[in-house]
Amino acid sequence: MKMNTKLLHAYPVICKETGASSIPKFQASTFHQPDAFNHEGYNYTRFGNPTITAIEECIKTLEDSKYGLAFSSGMAAINAVLFLLSQGDHFILAKNIYGGTFQTIQEFLVRFGIEYTMVDESDVSAWEAAIQPNTKMIYLESPSNPLLTITDLKAVSKLAKQHDILVACDNTFMTPLGQETLPIGIDIVIHSGTKFINGHSDVIAGLVATNDEALHKQLKIHQKALGGVLAVEEGWLLLRGVKTMGLRMERSIENAQQLAEFLQTKKQVKHVYYPGLPTHPGYAIHQQQAKNGGAVLSFDLETQDQVEALFKNCKVPIVAVSLGGVESILSLPWLMSHAAMPEEERLKMGVTPTLVRLSCGIEDIEDLIADLDQAIQ
Repeated sequence: MKMNTKLLHAYPVICKETGASSIPKFQASTFHQPDAFNHEGYNYTRFGNPTITAIEECIKTLEDSKYGLAFSSGMAAINAVLFLLSQGDHFILAKNIYGGTFQTIQEFLVRFGIEYTMVDESDVSAWEAAIQPNTKMIYLESPSNPLLTITDLKAVSKLAKQHDILVACDNTFMTPLGQETLPIGIDIVIHSGTKFINGHSDVIAGLVATNDEALHKQLKIHQKALGGVLAVEEGWLLLRGVKTMGLRMERSIENAQQLAEFLQTKKQVKHVYYPGLPTHPGYAIHQQQAKNGGAVLSFDLETQDQVEALFKNCKVPIVAVSLGGVESILSLPWLMSHAAMPEEERLKMGVTPTLVRLSCGIEDIEDLIADLDQAIQ
C-alpha cells in the first residue's frame, strides 16, 4: 500500500460502532466500568481515549513502527524523551537546535544535574569526540531548525550503537513521508504534529514513535505522569488534517525547491539554506537519507532594513512563529522560534537578525515568487 492510500485506510478511520466515516470525538474524561474488578478497557482519558488511540495508530502507520504516542504539543513530546535522562547522565546534541529544546535543557535538565555537550552536527567525528563514559543519549534534528544543517543519521546512529547510546531524532521538518529514521538506527523519532502532519495551523500536538518496547513503556509513563496528553478535539482535528498530508507535502516541497532556486538569483540574498540545492553543504548526505529537500528554507538578507521591508511588504505568506501549514509562513527566528536562547548562543548557531525562515504552503508558485520578489526589491 502506497502512502496516500495509507493516509486514508491503514489505521482506524471509520467508527466500528456506527460506520461513521471519521473517528468520533470521544469527549469524555472518564469511562464506565461494568465490572470494576475485571476491567480492561478505557478508564480515564489521561490514560487513554479511543480518539487518541486512533492518532497513535496513525503515527505507527506513518513511521511503520511498533509503538506510537500522542502528546499535547511538540514540546511535550520532546520533554517526555529528554526526561528519559537521569541525574549524572550526559547527552550530546546538535548546536543548531530548536529554541524550545534548548530552553528545556537550560531550565530543567541542567537544574536536575544532567550534563550536555553541543557539537557541529554535520561532523560525525565531533559526535564521536564528545562521547563520555556517562553519555546516555544523542539528540538531533536533521535538517536543523532554522539553518537546515544536515546530520549523517546513519553514521551517527551506528556510532551510538557501538557505545550503547540512545538516539532520538526530531523529524518535524522532513516528516515520515520525506525521511525514514527508525530503519537506519534511530531509537526514537519525534514530530511536532502541529506542523505538516496536521497541516492547517489549527492544532497543537506532538507525536513519538519507536520500535523498542521498554522505551515505549517508559514514555507511556511520562505521558501519563507529566500530563502532556493530547486533547480529544485536537486529536480529531489531527485525524482530519493528516488525510491530505501526502498531497499537501508534494505541492509544498515543489514550491520550496522553486523558491530556493529563485532566492539564489537575488543580489539582496546573501545565502539560501535549503538541502534540496546542490550548493547546500549537506546536499549529498541528505540525498542519501531523505526523499526530497522538504518544505522549509531559510535565507539571509544583507541588512536589517531589508528584513523589515520584506516583512512589511510581503502580502501572501502570513507572518507567524509556526510552520507546516497549507499557507506559506514567514518567520524571523531571531525574535520568534529562538528568542528564548541567549543572544550569544543564537549568534553562535548562526541565527542572526537578518535570517528569515519560510515554510512553503500550497499556493500557486507564480504568486509566491512575485510576492517575494516585490517585497525583496
